[in-house]
Amino acid sequence: MLSIAKRTAVGAGLLLIMPVAVWLSGWMWQPGNSGLWLKSLYWVTETVTQPWGIITHVILCGWFLWCLRFRLKAALMLFAILGVAILAGQGVKSWVKERVQEPRPFVIWLEKNHQIPVDEFYTLKRKDRGHLVKEQLAEQQDIPAFLRKHWQKETGFAFPSGHTMFAASWGLLAVGLLWPRRRTFTIAILLVWATAVMGSRLLLGMHWPRDLVVATLISWLLVTLACWLAQRLCGPLAPPHEERQEIEQREQES
Repeated sequence: MLSIAKRTAVGAGLLLIMPVAVWLSGWMWQPGNSGLWLKSLYWVTETVTQPWGIITHVILCGWFLWCLRFRLKAALMLFAILGVAILAGQGVKSWVKERVQEPRPFVIWLEKNHQIPVDEFYTLKRKDRGHLVKEQLAEQQDIPAFLRKHWQKETGFAFPSGHTMFAASWGLLAVGLLWPRRRTFTIAILLVWATAVMGSRLLLGMHWPRDLVVATLISWLLVTLACWLAQRLCGPLAPPHEERQEIEQREQES
């Protein structure tokens, strides 16, 4: 448990660097960014947004199962446990959102620039919120069309970030499981991707830095607990003898 917690804590620390730095800097989101950079971040966030998030989940499950093929039973058990943990985390996230009721940055902007009171906005049903955003921004040409459509779909509360929880969980899962297997490239890619997802949520006007920080900490707890439960139920998650031979051969070739 301690070794798993140490590894995932290091991963969580890396993921927290960006949102904590933004938070401490006092940066505040404002619309106006456009062009290829913002569109690229939109597609990064879409890798987590439904239905693309399901495809991302399936692809990552397949790759992790390949990486853990020498411990397939443990891997399957882990993903079952993690699936339950993620569902529980989403339930906790929804519960917290409904009680904290923190408005998204773009909703605050709508209040200041389109005279839509935040309290009235959130008394509407989700479908009606989307229609209101569409109507108010129909002539707002300085807001890209793709961003307007994204806002129409994402009209819930901000705290904490569900997108961050999804991406951070996969990044931390990579650190917890694939570091002993020296899958450093996969770990680096997933940590960079998770950080990019978090950054996209800030620059698209969907979240505040604290939303990302708390979501990352929740993900760390869930992934660490999931790995510990899998280890208890399936035995040590360290690479078996056959896999250690493959790791040594791969390192020699590189």
